[in-house]
Amino acid sequence: MHNRIKFSRALSALAGVFLLTSPTFAADSWPSRPVRFIVTLGAGSGVDIGARLFGDKLSAKWGQPVVVENRPGGDGMVAITSFLGAHDDHTLLVTPVSSFTAHPYFHDKLPYDPKDLIPVARVSKTVVAVSVPASLNVNSLKELEALAKAKPGQLNWTTATGFTDFVFAGFLHSVGLQMTKVPYKNPAGAAADLAAGTIQVYMPAYAIVRPQVEAGRVKVLAVTNHERATTIPNVPTALEEGYPSLEFDGLVGYFATADMPQAVRDKIAADVSEAAKDPQIVQRMTATAQVVSPGDGKEFAESIAQQRAQVAAVAKLFGNKPVK
Repeated sequence: MHNRIKFSRALSALAGVFLLTSPTFAADSWPSRPVRFIVTLGAGSGVDIGARLFGDKLSAKWGQPVVVENRPGGDGMVAITSFLGAHDDHTLLVTPVSSFTAHPYFHDKLPYDPKDLIPVARVSKTVVAVSVPASLNVNSLKELEALAKAKPGQLNWTTATGFTDFVFAGFLHSVGLQMTKVPYKNPAGAAADLAAGTIQVYMPAYAIVRPQVEAGRVKVLAVTNHERATTIPNVPTALEEGYPSLEFDGLVGYFATADMPQAVRDKIAADVSEAAKDPQIVQRMTATAQVVSPGDGKEFAESIAQQRAQVAAVAKLFGNKPVK
């Protein structure tokens, strides 16, 4: 009898261990402490605003605080290395995909392995705008193409990220245009120079140029997104204008490290999808030129793979090879 009791207790203990380590328990018990969102962009950016809106909603659902930590700078490297170095299943990276997809082509050596960024959930799509000075008197991409052909090498351009650099360079190659790239570290500075006519084309998030557009100093010729933006519904997509090489969505989402169990990632994706139904979140995000567009980790990963392939195709045209 004594041995039977001991055996029964052993079985109960094993069952308890199994329960504690099961995927279902891991998801149900997460989070057990505050969750941290590390954002690659500064406070007040569209991505930051979205992180805080969703953070508030998710905090109420999870019963734990969500702390937003802005780590801008270093071409996204500051936030990414901080995030990966944490090895914490209660820390998520919140970033535009364009912050890192071109890293292998711009840096001799990466301080991280891109495979360590595990897609958890897509949250939104930033509206990206192909913009020109109002003083340029250009009203469409076709008119811009005609002007650039008439003045080879005389027009300047810039974009906001390494990925968009590749996209615009691919566009120029596809239509046989010669324009001069002007690098900027400060997106706001580029917007000011665009309004002044110092540069002729800028392709950032619409939110960056919106004040200049509303002041009548900048004009948006097209959005790169697959669909028109409700914030500027009269502006066509690049594809509608006949320029498929400029088409891409400004994907924004959450990433985890390998320390986070798959069941927890699935839970987060489901909770993000539910939070995205909140009308106030949709309204606020739309006002910052973002399209609320939740997606699970698999769908998000597929979209990222497509953008990486887009970068690789353009890089191949210019003989660029990724670092290992």
